[in-house]
Amino acid sequence: MAGQRSIVICGGAFAGLALAVALRQGLGPDVAVIVADPALGMRPSRDPRATAIVAACRRLFETLGVWGQVAPTAQPITDMVVTDSKLQDATRPVFLTFAGNVAPGEPFAHMVENRHLIDALAARAEAEGVELRATAVSSYDARTDGISVTLADGTMVDASLLVAADGARSKLRERAGIATHGWEYDQSGIVVTVGHEREHNGRAEEHFLPAGPFAILPLTGNRSSLVWTETRKDAARIVALSDEEFHAELEQRFGLRLGEVKALDKPRAFPLGYFVARSFIAERLALIGDAAHVIHPIAGQGLNMGLKDVAALAEVVVDAARLGMDPGQADVLERYQRWRRFDTMAMGVATNSLNVLFSNESTLLRTVRDIGLGLVDRAPPLKEMFIRQAAGLSGEVPRLLKGEAL
Repeated sequence: MAGQRSIVICGGAFAGLALAVALRQGLGPDVAVIVADPALGMRPSRDPRATAIVAACRRLFETLGVWGQVAPTAQPITDMVVTDSKLQDATRPVFLTFAGNVAPGEPFAHMVENRHLIDALAARAEAEGVELRATAVSSYDARTDGISVTLADGTMVDASLLVAADGARSKLRERAGIATHGWEYDQSGIVVTVGHEREHNGRAEEHFLPAGPFAILPLTGNRSSLVWTETRKDAARIVALSDEEFHAELEQRFGLRLGEVKALDKPRAFPLGYFVARSFIAERLALIGDAAHVIHPIAGQGLNMGLKDVAALAEVVVDAARLGMDPGQADVLERYQRWRRFDTMAMGVATNSLNVLFSNESTLLRTVRDIGLGLVDRAPPLKEMFIRQAAGLSGEVPRLLKGEAL
């Protein structure tokens, strides 16, 4: 019957692998779950980047049986401070501080190096019986009663659902004719890992500078991951500098609180934009992660938004299957879209507004935002609300994000 057909996931990064594990655990062995991505042939992962995993998404990974493998290399964020200044200012006054816990002993976020998390997810997927195919989805044919998926290695799969987890330039989204709306910013995010003399003690910092936020995110050891926003022209200039010239630019922004600082890998610049798919679903197709939405990194919520998609889609599909419904039918997918699209739009508007408010030279706007930050800092209930929002624990939270198995 239709409910026994496979589910195919195109994309083997965080969202695709996490969804595969969640579906396999929730649906049991009778439904084959296949992840197709050429990158699956390149293991262990060499991704040098790091990501902030908020409390709700940590609960998801814990429930899936992944967090135990990641925890030894994860750095809790125990404190966060927000400053606002010009680049040449001698001091950077702190306008907002956050304590790091959403519950006793539970930090609101951890910093995790991408390679450790990808490898742990792939290993868990294999252990659960997920089929990992180091090949791409080349085409598909959606019908009312199912979807035929053709892989680049020539394999054909008769499935009930195809999931696009293939990134911001999703070929499946394009093939389905789903348009996006949004815009590109005249900004790029520079990503680099740095070492420093003194311990960070789990403290994250976000310096709002006129070109955009300069975020210092703690990693294990005397290391931090930087997400450094500049205009596209300046970002291209900075990443092309010699090591000595780059160090001078880095030190000017990083400051001396943690002593001498040094880049540990080659800085890379990524263009920033805001894009949301006009629909998160098509016939027998669901979009998750960057295939569905890309937001500004100013609030550090991009990956976590994708993991919320994972938790919502997994819950919808598993609930439908237990009721004897076809998990790829239109009303099942519509429930997923209703659940996720409004939240995604709201977060996109919020991050865009923050970027407009903070990434400018206006003295008036700087005064207004600093007053606002100060008021939040002096209002514990409001601050607690922001912490829960940042931790992914506000609104209608899927079961996996609460730490509850499907």
